[in-house]
Amino acid sequence: LDKLSERGYRAYIVGGAVRDYCLKKEPVDFDITTDASPDEIIDVFKDFKTIDIGKEYGTIVVNIGENNIEITSFRIDLESQDGRKPKGVIYTKNLEMDLKRRDFTINSMAFNKDEGLIDLFNGLEDLNMGIIRTIGKPSERFSEDYLRVLRCIRFSASLDFTIEEETWKECINNRYGLGDISPDRIREEFFKILLSDKPSKGIRLLRESGILPMIIPELEATYDFYQQNPYHNKDVFNHILDVVDNIEP
Repeated sequence: LDKLSERGYRAYIVGGAVRDYCLKKEPVDFDITTDASPDEIIDVFKDFKTIDIGKEYGTIVVNIGENNIEITSFRIDLESQDGRKPKGVIYTKNLEMDLKRRDFTINSMAFNKDEGLIDLFNGLEDLNMGIIRTIGKPSERFSEDYLRVLRCIRFSASLDFTIEEETWKECINNRYGLGDISPDRIREEFFKILLSDKPSKGIRLLRESGILPMIIPELEATYDFYQQNPYHNKDVFNHILDVVDNIEP
């Protein structure tokens, strides 16, 4: 941040790291957003190893010691071409335009030491109330990237938050878009649900939303299947969830 600022650029920590800090959790990684262009980012960090992982979308990774820091230029996403990624991006100098393209209010906050916390979409309020809510219309946010449907459930499970009513409704309405998402990306979100403190919450939400049969159809046979013996007082599905909740991550 200091290096970008010294060169006259605005730069902020953004997204998950800010959210985790507000929750008094140690962030896993840090993402930076800046009004510098990708080429300007590369120039600022010319003394470090830089990796072009998505220059056409404004993202450069800077390797600093053992850390890889993603730095992304302020941008406006063009309309999604396939429910996975935008057709392209337009760079902007407007931080608000960059933040409003993000998925959920709790992930829309930005921070630097000069300006403090920037919270244009009431993310801190939703964080304090324990609510997952999209920025703007849920139908638009999900149709931009259908993986957000799974991310919504994952955040609800990992943070033990409630999904706002309209957001939940559109989760269900947009679930079939996951058919266009690569299995790798779906797997990663599902693994994060399994690694949460109480995986059963996320798995129940997957079932209630109609998503679970799409990704693990084998579990359908366990619903309401009672084993009729003195050692099991639940159906197979709920017995599995009890086991998953009680084993090590």
